[in-house]
Amino acid sequence: MTDVVPHLDLADPAFDVTSEPVLEARNAGWYAETPYGWAILRYDEGTAVLKDRRFQQGNARWPAQNGIHDGPWQQWWGETLLSIEGDDHLRLRRLLGPAFRSRAIEAMRPRFQALANELIDGFAPRGRVEFVSEFAEPYASRILCMLLGLPDEQWPQVAHWADDLGKSFGVNVRNDLPRIEAALEGLTGYIEEVIADRAATPRDDLVTTLLTAHESDPSTSSGQAALSRRELSVALVFLAFAGMETTRNQLGLAMQTFLAHPDQWALLASRPELGGRAVEEVMRVNPTVTWVTREALEDVDLHGLHVPKGGIVQVLSHAIGTDPRTMGDAPGFDLLVEDRPLHAGFGGGVHHCIGHFVARTDMSVALPLLAQRMPDAAPDGAGEWLPVSGNTGPVRYPIRFGAGS
Repeated sequence: MTDVVPHLDLADPAFDVTSEPVLEARNAGWYAETPYGWAILRYDEGTAVLKDRRFQQGNARWPAQNGIHDGPWQQWWGETLLSIEGDDHLRLRRLLGPAFRSRAIEAMRPRFQALANELIDGFAPRGRVEFVSEFAEPYASRILCMLLGLPDEQWPQVAHWADDLGKSFGVNVRNDLPRIEAALEGLTGYIEEVIADRAATPRDDLVTTLLTAHESDPSTSSGQAALSRRELSVALVFLAFAGMETTRNQLGLAMQTFLAHPDQWALLASRPELGGRAVEEVMRVNPTVTWVTREALEDVDLHGLHVPKGGIVQVLSHAIGTDPRTMGDAPGFDLLVEDRPLHAGFGGGVHHCIGHFVARTDMSVALPLLAQRMPDAAPDGAGEWLPVSGNTGPVRYPIRFGAGS
């Protein structure tokens, strides 16, 4: 390790966490300094921290790190599953977990497939698509409506709120706060109307499932306190924006990755059973969640780095996912490489993303269908992209391909 620790300006909207300075810093050592604490750049050290019980999630500090100390968004952010810790976090995960079981999500695969084909039918004859507005956003939003039991025609409004609320994860969060809080108010009001409707008229949907957890008797044998109405509202609003925004962004990043590797795009078209592996590979090399935050619960010494109690570390997802020390001779994007180490795209430890089965399933359905029906796909211009720090992805991404598929 060099005596001078590299500095990476993660707070700069122009900074790219996949850029050469990050890779040079990884070659020099396993960590760097940033405005948001230390960045961990290598796989072994990063995954160890995600599992280390001496650290907690650390996302609760995000508003304060951006100079936001009060207001409805700051309060709501502190109540989300991302921010709460300890017994309350475990209790909420146990109560929310049944709604996200893999068997229940897998049963929806035919509906995901039908939706993907319906959307592709709308642009396939043209041989051109603006991928975000014509596929990624409606696909992610309409699946979210399926899960919550919302009317399909409501997806544009839900998507609009989710898009603005998704700016919570961006490095421009302070400037975007008025839009974020307006979206939070709108989406919360809508979700609370849905909760009231399901309380009066239960259905076979996720909201009704979670209402059952809300209304369960806390004296049952499980010993768990029921899900409060406020916790239910916060959880559903968070699901609505996180589930839509991250899947939309990750689908766009998947296309960016595949279009830079046309041999892999053709391979996926010919072997759709590789859809699951495609999701994992994309999230390893081009994740929408560009860093995963942890906060030290006590003074921690990490391989010569002293992290004081309350100190923040950021595990950089792309840097650890492409670390040649772990990925070996083939750290690049390749669907035929088996037994990759687990990426950090869904976080890790007790804060591993509760909705990962949904994201893995809907993307593993969509990507092979897109590959089959969009042959010879290539970017049709530069598009428009979010900063490659915080949560990233395309705002607009025009693509051309062989028409009529």
